[in-house]
Amino acid sequence: MKSLNYLLGGPQGGGLETSSQVLSWAFAKSGYGVISDREYYSNIVGRHSYIHAKADSEELPKDLQYPVKLLGAMDAESVFTHFTDLDSGAYVIYNSDLNSTRLSQIPSVEPEVGEKILKILKKLNIEQDLGSLVNYLKDNGVNVVGLSYRDLLSELQKKTNIVAAQASRYISTIIIGASAALVGIDPEAVKYGLTRRFKSGPVLEHNLTFSEIVSEIVSSNFGSPLKLDPPRGNFGRLMIVSGNDIVAMGKVVGGLRMQTYYPITPAADESFTLEEHERLGEAGIGSLTVFQLEDELAAVNAAIGASLTGTRVAAATSGPGFDLMVEGLGWAGMNEAPVVITYYQRGGPSTGQPTRGGQSDLLSSVFASHGEYPRMVLASGDHEEAFWDAIDALNYAEVYQIPVIHLVDKFLANTIRSVAFPDLSKAYINRGKIVQEPGKDYKRFSFESPVSPRAFLGKTLVWYTGDEHNEEGHISEEPENRIKIMNKRMEKLELIEQEVPEERRVSIYGDESPDVVLYGWGFVKGAALGAIKMLKEEGVKAMYVHVRTFIPFPKNTVKNIYSKYKDVMIDVEHNYLGQAAVLASAFANVEIKKHILKYTGRPIYSNELKNAVMRILKGSEKEVLEYGA
Repeated sequence: MKSLNYLLGGPQGGGLETSSQVLSWAFAKSGYGVISDREYYSNIVGRHSYIHAKADSEELPKDLQYPVKLLGAMDAESVFTHFTDLDSGAYVIYNSDLNSTRLSQIPSVEPEVGEKILKILKKLNIEQDLGSLVNYLKDNGVNVVGLSYRDLLSELQKKTNIVAAQASRYISTIIIGASAALVGIDPEAVKYGLTRRFKSGPVLEHNLTFSEIVSEIVSSNFGSPLKLDPPRGNFGRLMIVSGNDIVAMGKVVGGLRMQTYYPITPAADESFTLEEHERLGEAGIGSLTVFQLEDELAAVNAAIGASLTGTRVAAATSGPGFDLMVEGLGWAGMNEAPVVITYYQRGGPSTGQPTRGGQSDLLSSVFASHGEYPRMVLASGDHEEAFWDAIDALNYAEVYQIPVIHLVDKFLANTIRSVAFPDLSKAYINRGKIVQEPGKDYKRFSFESPVSPRAFLGKTLVWYTGDEHNEEGHISEEPENRIKIMNKRMEKLELIEQEVPEERRVSIYGDESPDVVLYGWGFVKGAALGAIKMLKEEGVKAMYVHVRTFIPFPKNTVKNIYSKYKDVMIDVEHNYLGQAAVLASAFANVEIKKHILKYTGRPIYSNELKNAVMRILKGSEKEVLEYGA
């Protein structure tokens, strides 16, 4: 097998993330590329959570797809929820002690989910108990690895000093050991993964012992039928990181000195990562201060205030938090205060889907705040882009003295990938026009150029106000001054348009003479690249136009491609309106009429995108996708 698509399922708070981490590290240690996406409900414990993942022998994967070849189920709900996701010849690891469990007896199943599963069971003439479902799977070519989790935990107790109350915590290790055996992962690689997770001490020893017990039982009865081909990719030095983590890394490399936030999903994890490496005033290193504020209003205003002192700053938030920050952004735009907002998109409106993903905040970012002021809006499509975009955002904010909004969707934030270690020699810091010793005639908002020399508070007397002002910063409502100061601010957009090349704003992938052109942004990238490969197998040549900045918009490139392929150009997005297509119309006078959209809160998978493209080519104008539990 070149690659393995797999699912791990269990209750929220049941150790599922530990299973995924250990297997990811074990795969990576064995030389394979890995990607995993965690999908979970917005509660603390109990609701169904799952990890959708892929290990690849030839590349560092960026896409996820169904069906899967392996399902590791910690509970009955995982089997009921995901049995339709299984490929022919797939393997299911499950707890045979639960065979009598009926779907209606599982309290954590959402009513709508239960109704959907029940309809499928009735259609297939399957009784509601887990045992009947397992028998159906066996009869239809699925390989069932039924293990008594109770007996295995009892065996663990015999070999260690673990008490019965603690034994249930090791169910995640059953999934690790059984999965590793079926896939044929080297035991030393599994040991490496467990050691990274548990460091040392009795807990590590217990997990190592239990993993070996489970692996031996499974391998002796089933062998390693899902063993991957030997790794052939020359990946070099790798990191296993989430999108949140790599944005934090990019900010540190980019010279971040202060981050503000109020905890909100899925943005908070980035600030938590930065807090782990917080430094205060260390000589020769530079400080990094992370402030958790009482709300998002305080978070954005604290960041803006720090920027006026010359501190390189950012704030991180998600949809409802960004809404509260908008007034502060207007103040920053008025006063040419450089600030970065890392905006992690989730399902909205209102509280919406706190732990699910989306791309429905693009228009909000581009048009946020009353009045008009210059800004940049960047959007990252994968971990590599997110790293460099975080650095660029900090540079752009200070070079042009503007707010910069860096869009990262939840899918990218919570996806963990093996990523090549970045070439840090390419990183640079540009702080723009700074006046270290301002003279008596210094004017903070000088009309001489769109970007004025910036003096920090404390260096000289500077006036800032939320009202319209003159060159010195004093309030002024005089019409001629208003025209001058507005022109000065807005001319930054023309300057940015000239200085930020189109190749930075958009990337083109795939065939140069395509049968179909996909147009998208953000996490669509991985699915689009995967779909291009699948379409090629169907005899269809495809191109992907990946937008990386929306202000400034890559209008020349998009216009040029549209002029050649407008009849086969398809907008692909995680929202209802096709917001990137709306902006193509607004900024480039391009009307993309065909759409593939998904707004369930789950990511677009490469296989469903490929299938949707095929339907579009057969005459459909719009496809709304829904795959995913």
